Amino acid sequence: MKLKEHIHIFKRGFMLSMELDKRYTIYLVLETVLSSLTGYIPLYFSAKLIDALYGGEPLSVIVRYVLLTVGLVFVIKMLTAWISCFKETYENSFYRSQDWMFSEKAMKMAYVSIEDPEVSRQKHRIRRENQTGFNLYRMLYNMKELIANGTKIIASLALTASFFVLPSLSVWYKLALAAGFILTLAVSMQSVSKIAEMEQKFWGSCVDLNTVDRAFYDYIDNYSAGKDIRLYAMNDCLADEKMGIDMTYYRGFLKLSCSSALWTLPTEILKYAFQFGLYGVLIFAALSGGISVGDIAKYVACIILLMESVLNFTGGVQKIFVNNHYLKRFFEYFDIPNNMYKGTLTVEKRDDNDYNVEFKDVSFKYPNTDAYALHHVNVKFKIGEKLAVVGMNGSGKTTFIKLLCRLYDPTEGEILLNGVNIQKYDYDEYMSIFSVVFQDFQLFPFKLGEVVASSKQFDVDRVKECLNKANFGERLSAFPDRAETYLYKRYDKSGVEISGGEAQKIALARALYKDAPFIILDEPTAALDPVSEYEVYSNFNEIAGDRTAVYISHRLASCRFCDKIAVFHEGAVIQSGNHEELLADTGGKYYELWNAQAQYYTKP
Repeated sequence: MKLKEHIHIFKRGFMLSMELDKRYTIYLVLETVLSSLTGYIPLYFSAKLIDALYGGEPLSVIVRYVLLTVGLVFVIKMLTAWISCFKETYENSFYRSQDWMFSEKAMKMAYVSIEDPEVSRQKHRIRRENQTGFNLYRMLYNMKELIANGTKIIASLALTASFFVLPSLSVWYKLALAAGFILTLAVSMQSVSKIAEMEQKFWGSCVDLNTVDRAFYDYIDNYSAGKDIRLYAMNDCLADEKMGIDMTYYRGFLKLSCSSALWTLPTEILKYAFQFGLYGVLIFAALSGGISVGDIAKYVACIILLMESVLNFTGGVQKIFVNNHYLKRFFEYFDIPNNMYKGTLTVEKRDDNDYNVEFKDVSFKYPNTDAYALHHVNVKFKIGEKLAVVGMNGSGKTTFIKLLCRLYDPTEGEILLNGVNIQKYDYDEYMSIFSVVFQDFQLFPFKLGEVVASSKQFDVDRVKECLNKANFGERLSAFPDRAETYLYKRYDKSGVEISGGEAQKIALARALYKDAPFIILDEPTAALDPVSEYEVYSNFNEIAGDRTAVYISHRLASCRFCDKIAVFHEGAVIQSGNHEELLADTGGKYYELWNAQAQYYTKP
């Protein structure tokens, strides 16, 4: 990475920190500058005090130096503490805002990226790097180190400037000290660079290790896994695997620590050799009468501090360069574009709900794959119709729905709504006309009414009505606080645990509450018992109302309630018609599937 790119990434990181919480960033800088200056006040006045005592100055002069030392340090300490209080207050806001960035990105990202395994891997990696201190945290820490050492360099130079014009020291002494300073600095920079390179290589090798490690914690921490762990006696297996991961990490870290110590050794030797020479030169100057006793103390302390600060400053720059590689990956994730064409047309709000949908020679293959999940699909249906989409697992049914809802765009062909390509409609407005219950739906552990309404505000009567339609009314009456009852116990100990079938009914009620003209049910009875499944089928027309209902199922008994059936096989629509028409075709796929399932419901 070139210097220009390093500067750009660091600048972008700083601007992001200001955006997340400007107050925290500003107070961090102020606190660092003041803390760095505090040590130089007693250093300066101590030298004055020593000279005053050694020179027999009046007591008033000595008292003045003492008061200035103590008073100025006290004022700066109090000011620093006050600033630190505000900084710590806003620090929480800063890191909570950073955490929210991930959630916000997930909500705004195109669904094609959400399902992309590489994007998922990238997200988990930078989240793990975040947790181990890289990215913004490390950038701010390194920035703080640069500011602190930069402040110390300026203060040290200000207090030692007079050293370089001392007439009692020859030019050769000064050049020798300068050469020693530069040599120590050069060796230190090389050591820091090498150590940073080794650290980057080590942490990079830990990516897969950390991913597996996180999976262990997530699995064990999930209370649902507790049953399996106990019933299958998985304790020893999990412990052994975790121990293996830890030992691999510890061996690598021990090797890194030993190598770092060896690379640090030459710098430490040169630093102490330089200090020895510095003491020798200053003692010689003092014996020659060129400097005072107080100046010896001041120059020794300041020059050593100057060296430490320069070494730490250059080390800080190297650390920034290392972290920039992580920060670059961090920004690459947040820069993933949403290439879904948003469109501008308004979806017409028709009083007669007369919507017509047409799949026109639609083919689709998932990103990073060569095989088509759908090919040359042609389907038409209109509002009020009940369309069943059936077929074996993997035949393309759910992919068909994802395309209809514009979670993906077709690879070839087009999908029309009232004769207009759906890509031309405003994306969010188009999404608003669909209520969908996907097979892998999720319910957040909020209050039941909030879950059904997908909002903090909800109409209690309407929630109850939708739950009744979804055959959840009897269970609702047993809830302690009805619609105000929390689902699950994750956030509220009085929450109610629900079964998979009950969750599916709540998801169906959520779809009904939205009251969109299209309702799509993806295997809506998969987790239901036979009685509940029959109730859903029996109430299917009432549930759908005058909406268009698209019903995905591999249970063909559900198709008898639908006006039209599309039979999918290996990504293509191979049959279309109503139940009686398709069953009459004894050589068709529908007939084959129907008879294959019927044998389980008839007596031999």
